[in-house]
Amino acid sequence: MKLFNILKPACHIKKLHAKQVDIAYKKHRYMNFAGIFIGYACYYLLRKNFSLAMPFLLNTGFTKSQLGLVLSAIPISYGISKFLMGNLSDRSNPRYFIATGLVISVIVNLVFGCIPGVTASLYFMIALMFINGWAQGMGAPPCYRTVAHWFSISERGRVMSVWNISHNLGAGLLGALAMLIIPLFTWKSVFYLPSIIVLLFTILIVILMRDTPQSVGLMPIEEYRNEYPEINTKDREKELSAKEILFKYVLVNKYIWFLALANVFVYFVRYGVLDWAPTYLTEMKGLNSSKSGVTFIIYEAAGILGMLLCGYMSDKMFKGRRAPVSILCMIIVFFGVLLYWFSPYMIFNHIALLLIGMFIYGPIMLVGIQVLDIMPKKAVGTAIGLLGFFASGGNILASAGFGYLVEYFGWQGGFIVLIVACVLATLLFSLTLRIGKATHRKEEAPSEIQPVLELEGET
Repeated sequence: MKLFNILKPACHIKKLHAKQVDIAYKKHRYMNFAGIFIGYACYYLLRKNFSLAMPFLLNTGFTKSQLGLVLSAIPISYGISKFLMGNLSDRSNPRYFIATGLVISVIVNLVFGCIPGVTASLYFMIALMFINGWAQGMGAPPCYRTVAHWFSISERGRVMSVWNISHNLGAGLLGALAMLIIPLFTWKSVFYLPSIIVLLFTILIVILMRDTPQSVGLMPIEEYRNEYPEINTKDREKELSAKEILFKYVLVNKYIWFLALANVFVYFVRYGVLDWAPTYLTEMKGLNSSKSGVTFIIYEAAGILGMLLCGYMSDKMFKGRRAPVSILCMIIVFFGVLLYWFSPYMIFNHIALLLIGMFIYGPIMLVGIQVLDIMPKKAVGTAIGLLGFFASGGNILASAGFGYLVEYFGWQGGFIVLIVACVLATLLFSLTLRIGKATHRKEEAPSEIQPVLELEGET
């Protein structure tokens, strides 16, 4: 019971004096953003460790389909968790919610890396990956909730484009760590050393983060920025029930469903390439298995540049319209997959990974921003959870499904399905072309001060 009490939203306290507001808001926005950025990077340090261990596990006698089955445990539990935990996160304190998920994931990875015999049992590995997937589902929804409470609509595009770099950073650091520690220690170190690092950062996250502005004596972000959304202008700070969130805001929105279905195919491409890149390049292109972590570095580093580019394009070139950029990205990914498939040269395979990584993360980021654009902030976690549930379907197909495709139809069969997924995602994004930048109706701010704070980092 004490654990659930900790997860409850923090109580509102007496408002600070007007002269303290600007300094306090700026400080807490920096600290909360740092918390969710570090937090989500840490989640990714503990998410794809098994993929890096797969080439070594294949040498112990496991088949691709068996390892694909283990991989599929994460997206199955992740999808369920992200939806259920997303709804819970709308009614929880993200400060402790994020930390709780990280601690669970740390424990699972320590078991993988430190307890003898775990990696010899298929069913034990599946069970552990299922638990890890559930913990991982606790990461994104509270981060989106934090952005919704601390940043106004006109800021969220830029904020989210930077925040999304966190998972590229986390996955890229995992690849770099693997290249460093596997030759020095053992391949199991890819599980336990990142866990130790994450545990230390979890303490920092709890120190940095706070719940809502009102929990530290500040007014809501709409009042502070004097910037109000067209939707849900009344009772915007009222805590909603799970039923209200689901049936009044999320499930009845057709664009949420278009984006959710598109997510299935985008995530299939994302993880179909990323999860199997070490195995594909080792088996088909002759890459040394100890250097397979370079694929993660290329893929994730390119994703950082791609998300910043896509965020800028959607804000500036397309005036806040996200769908055209997503469509353009998927077309480029389509040709990147073709190059990755047919190129006999390692340099072109790396270029293909760079292209795919750079532009597959654009749609992933933009889908989240579209949700922030069309959902009230008290329903953001649930909407993100629903999209994550469908995205996990693509992840499951990429993990277990892609493994079976490759085993029974060869790599050619796997790449054909990747191409089809690119086409279907593009078509679904075209159905969201009518979603534009959210329009804002300014209301008279009830506060005697009406500060307009530029996005931190731009001054």
